[in-house]
Amino acid sequence: MNFRELVSWLEANGELARVEKPIDPYLELAAVQSQVGEKAILYENVKGSEYKVVSGICSSRRYFAKALGVDENQLIKSMANAIEHPAKAELVENAPCQEVVERKANLNSLPILTHFETDGGPYITSAIAVIKDPKYGRNVCFHRLMKTGENTFTVRIVEGRGTDTALRAALSKGKELEIAFCIGAPIQAMLAAATSPPKGVDEFSIANALAKTPLVKCITKDLEVPASSEIVLEGRITGNKGIEGPFVDLTNTMDFERQQPVVEIDCITHRKDALYHALLPGGPEHKLLMGMPREPTVYNEVNKVCDCRDVLITPGGCSWLHAAIQIKKRAPDDGKKAIQAAFKGHKSLKHCVVVDEDVDIHDPSQVEWAIATRFQADKDILLMENQPSSSLDPSAEKPEGKKAITSKAGFDATIPWGKDKKEFKRVRYKKLSLNDYGL
Repeated sequence: MNFRELVSWLEANGELARVEKPIDPYLELAAVQSQVGEKAILYENVKGSEYKVVSGICSSRRYFAKALGVDENQLIKSMANAIEHPAKAELVENAPCQEVVERKANLNSLPILTHFETDGGPYITSAIAVIKDPKYGRNVCFHRLMKTGENTFTVRIVEGRGTDTALRAALSKGKELEIAFCIGAPIQAMLAAATSPPKGVDEFSIANALAKTPLVKCITKDLEVPASSEIVLEGRITGNKGIEGPFVDLTNTMDFERQQPVVEIDCITHRKDALYHALLPGGPEHKLLMGMPREPTVYNEVNKVCDCRDVLITPGGCSWLHAAIQIKKRAPDDGKKAIQAAFKGHKSLKHCVVVDEDVDIHDPSQVEWAIATRFQADKDILLMENQPSSSLDPSAEKPEGKKAITSKAGFDATIPWGKDKKEFKRVRYKKLSLNDYGL
């Protein structure tokens, strides 16, 4: 399913709400969406724009599964397989995303949200970015965009990653870096853009392995984008810099101001009745799109050392810093091996818990129960000091001019090897049909 096909499915199944009342993209829309949680909403009348806005379309794992045509419990395995076996996407000539071509870009027509009064400006948070590196080829990822003018943004680019290295290479030759931003891209493209595979691996090939993702050539840039995208912004990252931020990030804490590159948009293409995807920073969509793509990388690494059954990057850990891992224990040190592999599979991970296959890692109370009944701190904790930290962790030590540092811990909450398993099994009540009792 592409973006709008998923919207249609949600509405047909009673899972899409519509808001007809005029709503302001400055603070109001974000405030409404933040209160509904995991719910998709179509805002039909956004002040100052002719575009309708969709938010919440990526707020549930069930929505991802439906879009990819798999069962929810097969999501991780499907993503893991796509990462391991990417498939080149087809290039097409005619595409819905180019039904309308605006060669004079005017960003004021877009319903770009300001989420908080403290924001540095209106932000696009849902767009996937496409660039080409002369050495490594195409790279697809997420960059937040702070609107600064009729056709300009400042873009947050993390140092040392794909876009940053490609930009440095272009600027060293006196050139700007072509870039395209896709809003309302198919879900498989958004998932792939968040995977951060090794340099040289094409994220669109990962997307195409998840579900067919035809691409089309941009109108003004030597780049390809998903043909079914709702809106595409074609532009250049210049050698200029401007202030980006403040901005509320994944941890729901304030990210500070930075000097970041300026992007100039030269052309906008879109569907005739394009839908604008509004993704709330720190909300369910943001968390799932950040955390879910790390689950298959952890799964693949843990599976190399023991029998991994499931992985969850937990919402309570900001869908980035904490993981729960379910294994089938076959050897005394499987729990410790799984911990070490998990930190290898997701380098920003701060804490992880490994449990047995009888513990549902999607139920926080069951994970806590496993720690309470199967874990001894003097034997079952793996502590690592002075480790590279995620920049998203506000508690990490951040020496000026150096990478952030943190301590990491893994908790082996599996049944101790050699113990009688009967002593650790939960006794469950018999299940009856409550309908028989009028309940």
